[in-house]
Amino acid sequence: MSDWTSKLPEAARAYIADRRIDEVECIIGDIAGVARGKAMPAAKFGKQTSYFLPNSIFLQTITGEWADNPFDAFTEPDMILVPDYSTATAAPWTADVTLQVIHDAQDQQGNPVPFSPRNVLRRVLALFEAEGLRPVVAPEMEFFLTARNIDPNQPVQPPMGRSGRRAAQKQAYSLSAVDEYGKVIDDIYDFAEAQGLEIDGILQEGGAGQIELNLAHGDPVRLADDVFFFKRMIREAALRHDCFATFMAKPIAGEPGSAMHIHHSIVDIATGKNIFSDPDGGESLAFLHFIAGMQNHMSAAIALMAPYVNSYRRYVPDFAAPINLEWGRDNRTTGLRVPISTPEGRRVENRLPGMDCNPYLAIAASLACGYIGLKAKQMPRPEFSGSAYIDSDDIPTNLGDALDLLEEDAALREVLGVEFCTVYDSVKRNEYKEFLQVISPWEREHLLLNV
Repeated sequence: MSDWTSKLPEAARAYIADRRIDEVECIIGDIAGVARGKAMPAAKFGKQTSYFLPNSIFLQTITGEWADNPFDAFTEPDMILVPDYSTATAAPWTADVTLQVIHDAQDQQGNPVPFSPRNVLRRVLALFEAEGLRPVVAPEMEFFLTARNIDPNQPVQPPMGRSGRRAAQKQAYSLSAVDEYGKVIDDIYDFAEAQGLEIDGILQEGGAGQIELNLAHGDPVRLADDVFFFKRMIREAALRHDCFATFMAKPIAGEPGSAMHIHHSIVDIATGKNIFSDPDGGESLAFLHFIAGMQNHMSAAIALMAPYVNSYRRYVPDFAAPINLEWGRDNRTTGLRVPISTPEGRRVENRLPGMDCNPYLAIAASLACGYIGLKAKQMPRPEFSGSAYIDSDDIPTNLGDALDLLEEDAALREVLGVEFCTVYDSVKRNEYKEFLQVISPWEREHLLLNV
C-alpha cells in the first residue's frame, strides 16, 4: 500500500481488499450540504500535494446562482482542500473501485475558511472544549421514497411498492409497509456496510413512503459526516429501483414533513460524566441552562434548521411537527423533548430541524443555542404539560423572517462566526428573492379570473 492508503479507515481498506483503486472523489459540503469537489484517478491523488477549489462554492445558491460576496470583489480566490483521511469511504454504487474523501477548507495562509459548514461546527465544538466539555449527538433522519418526478410542475407521488400499489400513508411503524420497498432498504444496508456507516434502526414513518433512519450517538463532526454521506447514498439506492429519495421538508401536500431530530448531551471531559445529571441522578442546573439557551435563541437558529421556503410548510399543527419552543418530558408535541433515559443517557431532543438542513449547520446551531444558555446560566420556562400544538410566536413563519431574527441575535452570530452568518444571509436572501418571483399554480387557479 502507498502512504496515503495506509491512512484509510478499516472499512475502506476492507472494501478495496486486493483490488486497484480507480478513482478518488475529493468532496466538500457547500452551504446547502451539496457535495462539491472533483474526482481524479487514484494514482494522481496519491501524488498530489495540494487540492484547490474557489471559495465561491460557498456563495452558490441551491438554484445555481451566485450570491454577492459581502467581503470583497468576486475574484474567486482558491481555497486549499485538506483531505481528512478518517472520512475516506467507498462509493459502492459506482462501476469501479471509487473512494470518497471529505476535505477541510483552508485559506492560502492555512486558516480555516470561516464559512465552510464543517468549519462552523468545529468552531462551536472548540468553544465547548475550552470549557472542558464535549457534546454528544444522535441525529434521526426522515425522508420520502417517491415515484420518479421529472416534471417540476407535477405533484410528487408515493412510489409503487412490490404489491403493485402505491405506498400507503398512516402506516407508522408498519413492517409490512417497509417491506413494500424492501429492495431499496436492502441496498441502503449493503451500501452502509461497505461504507462503514452504522445504522441504529430503520422504521416506517407516518407519510406514504416515508422512512426514518436512526444513527447511534457520537461525535458531532463524525455524525454530520455520516448524514452527509447517507443523503448521497440513499439517493443512489433509490435510483437503482426506479424511484427517488427526497429530503425536502414537505415534498407531498397533505403528508407529514421530514425532520432531522437531534439528540444532545454534554460530557465533562475530565470525568466522562454527563453534565445533564447530578451525582444523585437528578436533572442538573446545566441541563436546565442548556434548554433555556435553546428556548431563547432557537427562533434565530431556525434560519439554519429550516433553510428553504418549503421548510416552513412543515411547521403546521397536528402533522407530527413541533410549532413551538416549549420543553417537556416524553412529550412529542414540544419542540424540545426530554426522552425517557437513564441518568447517564439524559439528553435533550431538538425536534425543530427539517431533513432539508445542512447537517453540519443544524447541529452547530443547535449546540450553539445550548452553549449560550450554559454560559449565561439562563433558566427555561416551566415544563409544558399536555398538547403543545398551540399558537406560538416562537417559530418564524417564513425564511425572510427567520433571516431577520438571525441577523438580530448578536450572541448566536458570535458563536457561529459573524463572517459565516454574513455569507449565509447573502446566499439565503438571494434564494428567497428568486422564489418570490415565481407565480404558483395556486395563484393562477384562484386569482387569474376571480380578482
